[in-house]
Amino acid sequence: MDLNKSWPAPFLFFWENLGELGLLTWKTLKNVFRRPWEKNIFLQQLEEVGVRSLLVVSLTAAFGGLVFGLQTYIGFHRYVGQGSEAYGGPIISLGLSKELIPILVGLMVAGRVGSAMTAEIGTMKITEQIDALFSLGADPNKYLVVPRTVAAFFMLPCLTLYGDLIGIVGGFFYNIVIMGVNSSIYLKNTLLYFELWDLITGLIKAAIFGLVIALVGCWQGLKAEGGAAGVGRATTRSVVISSIVILILNFFLSKTLPASLSR
Repeated sequence: MDLNKSWPAPFLFFWENLGELGLLTWKTLKNVFRRPWEKNIFLQQLEEVGVRSLLVVSLTAAFGGLVFGLQTYIGFHRYVGQGSEAYGGPIISLGLSKELIPILVGLMVAGRVGSAMTAEIGTMKITEQIDALFSLGADPNKYLVVPRTVAAFFMLPCLTLYGDLIGIVGGFFYNIVIMGVNSSIYLKNTLLYFELWDLITGLIKAAIFGLVIALVGCWQGLKAEGGAAGVGRATTRSVVISSIVILILNFFLSKTLPASLSR
């Protein structure tokens, strides 16, 4: 029986691409523990993924914290009553650290770094530089994919932790400085109910999002063909796929990870 005729084309296309990504992931995980390591490329990618993303993460987290603080203030003021706004601190901190900041950082890095990875590797593919690596006896996966994947895995949690700080300060600034909420009650309740596990949950998500961004970006770059237009299409697919996978994974990770370690 011909499988190409018995199954719909979109179904086969999905599983074919999922298999390609799975094989790339498996090969990358094996090469992570094999020497020699590409230290210089790894350090370069740490700077590219982490340091050069600080500005966009700062702006995103700051305004994310401000708008989340705004909506929390409105919710308490409208539905609980005047004076209850000071009890919104734990909600702001928990919502930002567990959900909003990891997602925003993941989406921003997917757009900035994931697209750059795809464009760079895709350009190398269509200009036959990857074939040259093969001819020189080098493993393109170990040389190109592994350093980017490991750098994203480590730097996304760092960027998320930085974004958590900026976002929580933004929520504090809106409620305390702009709206004049009682600062002692706000801080007391935040420190009382906000747990370390809430922070760790967001960092676990960020590490997984980092793997997704790097692997999808490199995968699409290695698949690029058809000249400059093909690289452009691969870059677009990389950002779209990474963003959708991040949103889907976030739901399942939120459902799977325990809400608290104290219960």
